[in-house]
Amino acid sequence: MSGDSNGKPLIVDADAHVVECERTWDFLEPSERQYRPVPLAAPEEAGVTLQFWLVDGKVRGNRFPAFSEEELRRRQEQVGRRFAEVREARELGNVGLRLEHMDATGVDVQVMHNTMFIEPVTDRAPVEVALCGSWNRWLADIWSQSEGRLRWSCLAPTLSTPDALDQIRFAREHGACAVLMRPVEGNRLLVDPYFHPIYEEASRLDMAIAVHIANGSARLDDLYRHPVRLGAFFHRFRIPTVSGFAYVLFSELPDLFPKLRWGFIEASAQWLPWILHEARNRFRTRGLEWPDNPMEAFRLFVTCENTDDLPYIVQETGEDGLVIGTDYGHTDTSSDVDAIRIFRDRTDLGEDVKRKILSDNARRLYAL
Repeated sequence: MSGDSNGKPLIVDADAHVVECERTWDFLEPSERQYRPVPLAAPEEAGVTLQFWLVDGKVRGNRFPAFSEEELRRRQEQVGRRFAEVREARELGNVGLRLEHMDATGVDVQVMHNTMFIEPVTDRAPVEVALCGSWNRWLADIWSQSEGRLRWSCLAPTLSTPDALDQIRFAREHGACAVLMRPVEGNRLLVDPYFHPIYEEASRLDMAIAVHIANGSARLDDLYRHPVRLGAFFHRFRIPTVSGFAYVLFSELPDLFPKLRWGFIEASAQWLPWILHEARNRFRTRGLEWPDNPMEAFRLFVTCENTDDLPYIVQETGEDGLVIGTDYGHTDTSSDVDAIRIFRDRTDLGEDVKRKILSDNARRLYAL
């Protein structure tokens, strides 16, 4: 896939979302329907109805809250989102509407990630295999209606490696361009050799590993839950993702899988100079060669946000590892449906740098 006939770059939203809904589970196999998640809702409080899924007898998130009309208007004004609360586009019940929104915001291709699975959903392999399979078939169906513009990251049921590999192969044939990995899976980190077969298959199929902010450890998830919600979110999801980047950088994975690309999604990029500075010092202390362009050498990519100090980040880390996303479908601090337009209008970055971040880097990460 390339730019249009006028030579314009292909604009890629490297971090968009689908929000799971009851339709997601219509793709369960008949033998798996016993595992179908059941939607639950708590009583409305302060204009918000908290919503959950009942999965295998346990209450699980992450399901978006339902807002009263007044609260919905307030939130839309607060975060300035024009389309984020259009349910049919967010849940992909209307693929054409989603494409219209992409046209309106200057996006040619979205790479979509899940919402529900950023925290543990089940600790039983048959349930995970069933839910991931239904989710992957749902996304395959969406992709088939999108003229190739809605790409996605595959959910791999890591509790069963053979099933994970089967689902990755199916996903690759049906529009997936990445394999989604959480920075922590149960009691395993990204660098655990247990995941090597997944990395080998992703590399063979020319798929990236997308490490979206998440926490797949029930123990850590419970530990970091706290009434101080902003601190809890930071520790539950963002810190593990940044740590995952460091683990990959310091590990043997870049050498073991020399073609595998890694994307670290939705944790901003403000931390990137710090981690690379630490890595450079530690490499030199151990007598290891530090490359001139570590992001390119280790095939690492990080989503940036317009609120990041991008001139400083580019100066310190280079311009070859940054991509940008809108977080389309969500209404949180990482969401910015107009991120692409705002980024294009920036005057503090050169046009060549902006083209890399908007197009070239994302196309390399996801092999578009």
